[in-house]
Amino acid sequence: MSTDNRETFGSRLGFILLSAGCAIGIGNVWKFPWMVGQHGGGLFVLIYLIFLVLLGLPLLMAEFATGRAAHRTIARLHETLTPTRARLWSWHGWMGLGGCWLLMMFYTTVSGWMLLYFLKSAAGSFAGLDAAGVGAAFNACLADPLQQLGGMLVVSAAGFAVCACGLQQGLERATKWMMLALLMLMLVLAVNSAFLSGGEAGLAFYLKPSFAAIEKEGLLPTIVAAMNQAFFTLSLGIGSMAVFGSYLNRDRTLFGEALNVAALDTFVALLAGLIIFPACTAFGVQPDAGPSLIFVTLPNVFNAMPLGRLWGTGFFAFMTAAAFTTVLAVFENLVAGLAERTGWSRRKSALACGLAMPILSAPCALGFNLLQGLHPLGGTSTVLDLEDFLVSDLALPIGALMFALYCTRRCGWGWDSFAAEVNAGRGPKMPSFFRPLLSLFAPAAILIILVAGLKSRFGL
Repeated sequence: MSTDNRETFGSRLGFILLSAGCAIGIGNVWKFPWMVGQHGGGLFVLIYLIFLVLLGLPLLMAEFATGRAAHRTIARLHETLTPTRARLWSWHGWMGLGGCWLLMMFYTTVSGWMLLYFLKSAAGSFAGLDAAGVGAAFNACLADPLQQLGGMLVVSAAGFAVCACGLQQGLERATKWMMLALLMLMLVLAVNSAFLSGGEAGLAFYLKPSFAAIEKEGLLPTIVAAMNQAFFTLSLGIGSMAVFGSYLNRDRTLFGEALNVAALDTFVALLAGLIIFPACTAFGVQPDAGPSLIFVTLPNVFNAMPLGRLWGTGFFAFMTAAAFTTVLAVFENLVAGLAERTGWSRRKSALACGLAMPILSAPCALGFNLLQGLHPLGGTSTVLDLEDFLVSDLALPIGALMFALYCTRRCGWGWDSFAAEVNAGRGPKMPSFFRPLLSLFAPAAILIILVAGLKSRFGL
């Protein structure tokens, strides 16, 4: 896939929706609500929004700018932008591609859970079950290797089939319709939750900052958690955003485009909270239920609602769509990266990736049943835990640190080249205070996230 005949987006809206679709995933509509629940509600949300601007936005521009300037994915952008220093930075490209593969090796399985829950909810499988019954149903789903492999295979096959059709005719077209449908569905669900009797307490918990609410976790852990969420919500560090920059022309500034993508991503995350927290308090459910909130707690909440089967099915439909938009975006990075490295056509690369992904993803899908005796990190850890550790605690923060250094240091691309690329075109220019944010604050914050993640994972 040479830069001479590289595809481009058919519209600006397509770029914004596709880039936001990459960021809008399970981290927004699953992790964000339970992080808010565990860290005191409204104050966590406020701190998160601050760090989204201070940390997330500069790193998002770094990925967009390097991709657009090179017209390459992370696989080869360094050798295009800084050919004399390519050897110094080439490992970053390999790590980014490796991180994308690792991410999809467990994300396709989790996306399969969303698809299975949508089908089960539509079929009425959760009707009449209490929380224990829903939990047992989820555990039974995990224990069935055929269901786990089936969900993963459907997600993988559908994702690479869309990518094989091309940027405009496949990826952009599919994501436009899915994102617009997702936003409409979320608005309907949010309005329904807002009018639930007893939901006012949930809205107050979610939207009203309170220092008293964070006494349990403490202010410093809450700040670190909010900084962590602001960083991870945009899927930064492994080049999943750089690939979309590589398909952009230079008509508009990247500061304005990054603002649009970050705003849409944040809107969806906030909207997910508006759906979940009023529903929790309306039916007496604690909002700090953690990861089980989606798969165990909420199906029980829907059972108590009038027309609960309808609302539950709609909820898991939007969860499936949110997960699949991320799958499509990261698959595109894999397909384009392989094409750049080999010179293969898009379809040949998509076929190769489509054959490899189910094989590589199988250990995660089987980690809860046939491979449940395998504990790679000790204790009760699973294959998913290992892969999540390698991506979330290592590849993403280290990769983001490298993007920050590459765009601001003389040994890399350098600030002047980066700023010129960001400010090229019509639209708002990048404010001057973003230089210390990307060159000083971002590296320091990422190191804190890296150390905190390792400390939390291993109890150091």
